[in-house]
Amino acid sequence: MAGRQWAVSFGVLAAVASLVLSGCAREIGGAATSIYDDPFRVAGLDATSGPSGARTGVPDAPLFIEGGDGGVIDVAAANAISDIEEYWSRWYPELFGSPFEPVSGLLSWDPFDTGGVAFCGGSTERLVNAGYCVDDDTIGWDRAVLMPQVAERFGVVAMVFVLAHEYGHAIQTAAGTVGREPADLIVREQQADCYAGAFMRHVAEGNAPHFRLNTSDGLNNVLASAVAIGDTDPHNPANVHGSAFERVTATQIGFTDGPAPCARMDAKEVASRRADLPQRFTDAADDGELPITEASVRAFVDSVGQVLALDEAPTLSLGGADLGCPDARATDPVSYCPSTNTIGVDVAELARRGTPEEPTRQELFSANLTGDYNGYVLLVSRYTLALQQARGDDLRSPRTALRAACLSGVVTRALSPDHPERLAAGSVWLSPGDLDEAVSGLLSDGLAASDVDGRTVPSGFSRVDAFRTGVLGGEAVCEGRYSG
Repeated sequence: MAGRQWAVSFGVLAAVASLVLSGCAREIGGAATSIYDDPFRVAGLDATSGPSGARTGVPDAPLFIEGGDGGVIDVAAANAISDIEEYWSRWYPELFGSPFEPVSGLLSWDPFDTGGVAFCGGSTERLVNAGYCVDDDTIGWDRAVLMPQVAERFGVVAMVFVLAHEYGHAIQTAAGTVGREPADLIVREQQADCYAGAFMRHVAEGNAPHFRLNTSDGLNNVLASAVAIGDTDPHNPANVHGSAFERVTATQIGFTDGPAPCARMDAKEVASRRADLPQRFTDAADDGELPITEASVRAFVDSVGQVLALDEAPTLSLGGADLGCPDARATDPVSYCPSTNTIGVDVAELARRGTPEEPTRQELFSANLTGDYNGYVLLVSRYTLALQQARGDDLRSPRTALRAACLSGVVTRALSPDHPERLAAGSVWLSPGDLDEAVSGLLSDGLAASDVDGRTVPSGFSRVDAFRTGVLGGEAVCEGRYSG
């Protein structure tokens, strides 16, 4: 809108399905892994499963919040802003060579208040959102709907992540690292996610006065909150935040490597990560869904076979996941048996997993990340075990699980309709949203990142990181990173 420039993270109220974070696949010895060549760490940090949330016994930050009610949400938000500003007081001078200046103001509102208060030139009545206002250098949030729902579903540290994202917009504005033209919007959002990820690393390292974050379910929930607010309609020009896959990628870059690479993000860098991945549906009426049937499973496995091109392709059995395999456990709904080189599929159960869920009630987050690729990525993952066996890799280890996820990312990218090495006519192709569905599944149960017996690693960060490594890095990177 003319005269009103602000950066926001969340959309208005919409009907969506909830993102389930319960796990069902087995873990390997309680160990986590990362992009580093150590399967028992998370992005270089020790794997932890301890407390995650607000610290107790710590004095609250004495920050003034205009319109605040002094309630638990505003107190937590003030504590978060205080920790974020302490972080940037160190990093801003180092990155940009000038002193750090905190934002000019903080504002809290209740969207149910008639008339509302003014934020960035507009009324906050019915405004369910959080944002940074470029015009007056302020950060504001809705304390009655948005923030409570984020904290309830994903934990209070996810609410901190939201505010770290908004403060990222303040940092990029002060530093002048991103323009304000429409073409710059996706860069602004990716950079803000990256800065937020860098700050969450600071929290996970135990350096935040008011909050702490473990690298298992705590970090998983932070990533899940990013997934839940990714853009889902490629035809909507207002979608400038990036897909769930892109948001998680930017967050993981910051968490892994700190704020320096965030500051270097530009349109070229974002475009290089998008590359040949599908961004828009070819037809506005296309929902990108390919219902899972026996015929579609056969066609999909044939497409995967073209990508991996094994000398001895695995046999496909559609009689169920339990193959009576003598050297591997059944992993419903898809199994791989090494001794017979067979993939067994329970088509009905795979179809259930790959069917988009219908919204059951009005919820805030406009992301429904269930769909066909929740099922198809499991087929890819089990097929990669045949590749690993052909190469003589161990099929029972944490690295097996992460190689499966990484190689699944390689195959997924190769299925893009814009990939340079196009597959034969009649093959199954990737649609916008498929990557997001894969990420959602990797965060929930992780079966696509499991070994031949279905054992996965507990860190959703590591599972997703392995998958995006394959998507963005390729097969050689997978083998090099997860060797041994």
